[in-house]
Amino acid sequence: MELELDLREYIHIIQKRFWLIVIITVLAMLTSGVISYYVLDPIYQASTTIMVGKPQSESELGQLQLQDLNLNLRLAKTYGEIVKSRSVSQEVIREMNLDLTPEQLTSKTTVDLVRDTEFITIKVTDTDPQLAADIANNLSKTFKKYVMQIMRVDNVQVLDAAVVPMSPIKPRKQLNIAIAGVLGLMFSLFLVFLMEYLDNTIKTPEDIQRHLNLNIIGAIPAMREED
Repeated sequence: MELELDLREYIHIIQKRFWLIVIITVLAMLTSGVISYYVLDPIYQASTTIMVGKPQSESELGQLQLQDLNLNLRLAKTYGEIVKSRSVSQEVIREMNLDLTPEQLTSKTTVDLVRDTEFITIKVTDTDPQLAADIANNLSKTFKKYVMQIMRVDNVQVLDAAVVPMSPIKPRKQLNIAIAGVLGLMFSLFLVFLMEYLDNTIKTPEDIQRHLNLNIIGAIPAMREED
């Protein structure tokens, strides 16, 4: 019975300030929608996939003695570092005449190692979809040259060249609005219960019964003043 009364009280508190909950939730969703659609710049991602074979001689890699596939998997991390190296970044910036520093270009670039394969994927993000694709393709070309020189790899092939992405990967507008709605609802509920906790005034006959545990004998209705 006590639990039932508590639930009824919670429902009463929510119903009493339901308008505030709705306003805060809707405002949060509207704000998120405006920011996502009109403020944040769309971010596009272009990617290219490269297959890298083994070096010409395993003995030139020091004490590393592994089978071909295991060797390539270990070297994949090395290849990823070559892609994001300052030398590769500087050459790409120079060839494309980019107004970027090597660090800025590196921050736009990610290298994913395809599990249990000899493939690596170079991904580039930018607000310009054409530029993202061009940078990805230039990175793969420059990487191919460097890895053949440094690692003496004679089998480097571009499996998939980067194409211009048609849709952005960020911001995820609908997801942002949904998250804002949930956060707005949680904040509004917290605010409503906080206001109720701080409010110790008696406003209705139900408040007398609820807080003072007294029965109501009668009530004096409000009278309108006659003109």
